[in-house]
Amino acid sequence: MLRERVLDATVRLILAKGTDAVRLEDVASEAGVSKGGLLHHFRSKQALIEGVLRRQIAIFEAVLPPSNSPPGSFTKAWLDAAIPLTEPRRGDPSDQVAVALLCAISGGSETLDVLREHYEQWQERLVTDGLEPATATLVRFAVDGWWTSRILGLAPPTGELYQRLRQDIADLVEPA
Repeated sequence: MLRERVLDATVRLILAKGTDAVRLEDVASEAGVSKGGLLHHFRSKQALIEGVLRRQIAIFEAVLPPSNSPPGSFTKAWLDAAIPLTEPRRGDPSDQVAVALLCAISGGSETLDVLREHYEQWQERLVTDGLEPATATLVRFAVDGWWTSRILGLAPPTGELYQRLRQDIADLVEPA
């Protein structure tokens, strides 16, 4: 329970200020715990960031279908979990993907390796999802590019363009 409060507080701070601004003292204060209580569960900022990443991965994987699902199910779930049907606002629950990516990028090579390992597994699931492997990978690249654009503020699509692009990606997943 305390561990989850600390992770929740860290996610809120990451969404508000980014990972560079996250300090253990701030996390402890946001979580309503002592710094010693936080350090009992996470011995360093690195361990805390990796803990957030691992939890975000678990949340993401919880919405992905089992491997015996109908063709295209995994690719569609990948899209739906990462790019909502309606344009999200800052702090929207869909920003959880952004939290995971920010943690992986800022946590150093060991933390990034955690995400890389999962990406290898997810890519394998995508190419064996029953769609043309190149199409499933194209959907992944579109999703990854969308998040990179959103995280870095590189002119992410908005309004009608957001809707059109989201639909175009979804159309790749739908059987002809």
